[in-house]
Amino acid sequence: MNPSASTPASSKPRHLGSLTRREAALAAGGAVLLLAAFILPSSWSELHQVSSHFADGRAWASLPNALDVLSNLPFLILGVRGLQQLHRLERAHEIRPNGRPAGFALHEELPANALDCAWLFFGGLILTAAASAFYHLQPDDTLRLAGDRAAMAVAFAGLLGLAVCNRVSVRAGWPTAWMVLATGLLSVAISQDSGNLMPWAVIQFGGMAMTLAMAFLSALPCRHAPGLRLRLGWVIALYALAKACEMADAAVYEATRHLISGHSLKHVLAAFAALPVLWAVRELHQGRLGHNQIRSVVPA
Repeated sequence: MNPSASTPASSKPRHLGSLTRREAALAAGGAVLLLAAFILPSSWSELHQVSSHFADGRAWASLPNALDVLSNLPFLILGVRGLQQLHRLERAHEIRPNGRPAGFALHEELPANALDCAWLFFGGLILTAAASAFYHLQPDDTLRLAGDRAAMAVAFAGLLGLAVCNRVSVRAGWPTAWMVLATGLLSVAISQDSGNLMPWAVIQFGGMAMTLAMAFLSALPCRHAPGLRLRLGWVIALYALAKACEMADAAVYEATRHLISGHSLKHVLAAFAALPVLWAVRELHQGRLGHNQIRSVVPA
């Protein structure tokens, strides 16, 4: 990871200790969510008992709940692909012995905060693939469920950090990711200890609501460093469709004549919500290589 990335001048407040309007709105929204998460009554404590009964319980050979397990593979594939793309991007920016960046204009630096969040996001996808598959092997195990949610919290943290870097301010992205990660893991611990799912629900759905709000903001200008062109609208749309399929688990199973359940389809669609992030990283890679007239741009 490149720690030396600069912040676009137009996104910097005049004084380091001051906040831009977008940063102030982000801080206020985060404070409201934190209060809601830990003050609202625990009215969702029975949610797990409802959601642990999935429509498709078919086994393949010795693999129980086969489609609910195997449908997590897209998380793994896209997570690995994203980490590979990030590695290629950062290798292309390494300094050569003659002092020239490999494939970049001399004045450009990588958007380090955004890319750190991207590393966290794609790593979270891989953790989600493993934890969700492990949970669906035995979905009545609450400890496995906690592991599944903890892995999701890692991916959520990276995504929220990316959204903040893209629409609020570069400097606020990484702290936001760490805050979401910490509160997400804390909410998982609370649900595991007391059965109170309200903190987890607020962190998950509140975080996506904040991402939706940021989708209506214009992207920050990137005059001194390349930025990730993140299409948040597509992320939100795919995630919303995934949640709709999850809620219609049995209905989708019947509508497809037992081809696939809503929950299995939810895994696939939620994984596809990572595609806009992958495209943004790949565009950054290809666009920066375009400054080098010696090397040709080969689509990844």
